Amino acid sequence: MNSHDPLPATITMEPPGAAESGERGALVDVEMAVVDVEIVVPVYNEEATLARSVRRAHDYLEHRFPFSWRITVADNASTDATWEIALQLAEQLGGVSALRVGEKGRGRALREAWLQSPALVVAYMDVDLSTDLDALLPLVAPLLSGHSQVAIGSRLAPGSHVVRGPKRELISRVYNLVLRATLRNSFSDAQCGFKAMRASAARELVPLVEDNKWFFDTELLVLAERRGLRVHEVPVDWVEDPDSRVDIVRTAMADLRGIARLMLHPRRGRLRSRRRPERDQLKLT
Repeated sequence: MNSHDPLPATITMEPPGAAESGERGALVDVEMAVVDVEIVVPVYNEEATLARSVRRAHDYLEHRFPFSWRITVADNASTDATWEIALQLAEQLGGVSALRVGEKGRGRALREAWLQSPALVVAYMDVDLSTDLDALLPLVAPLLSGHSQVAIGSRLAPGSHVVRGPKRELISRVYNLVLRATLRNSFSDAQCGFKAMRASAARELVPLVEDNKWFFDTELLVLAERRGLRVHEVPVDWVEDPDSRVDIVRTAMADLRGIARLMLHPRRGRLRSRRRPERDQLKLT
């Protein structure tokens, strides 16, 4: 096995009664080998798309990604066959593992997966793979080199190419404008489902994040900037999933409540250092 090969799968099983109690999964195979990048795919009731998306990502990583990697499917208490499919994928594909989280919430899934990861860099992508996978290497390379601590895909950065409906486009732009006006952040796109961090930064920041749902991303980035971490932005090619079940209006309202909470604690998460947060941008070629 060379340094670019995916590591063998580790399957995370759910203890009896975990779904009811909210207890997190326990590792069956405790030998979690260190990889360069662990990519988490949080899912809830995605039996129709999970296998196709994971196989597509696996094929891409296996043939076109130059660092060692692992894919972790993090199931948020699905009530359909998603968990069974995740286990099958972990058994069939090298470098794929499965994690069962007893409660819903994208942020909760990322919290569980990232904090137990032995990887140098932790990342996540939405299961619909709306973001073109060619953006993955520009996303993680600055983290592996130590240039940045946090990296985000941005649909609003110069050089991005986005295909989505006018309603979703308007809500996204308004939301990010509200963020800048209220929290004075410098990142351009808080909610693109394509992000990565150095694992050391995740261990520092994730325990401070209060939200376990969609606002998790925004809160994490705000805390990163307040702590003076370097945030790297990558313009992405992004195509809206026509079958997306995200309730945009309800999610936006929850996010606005999260913004109000952070406004009440403007100094939360700051270091003693007064260095200004830095934001970098890399254009795809």
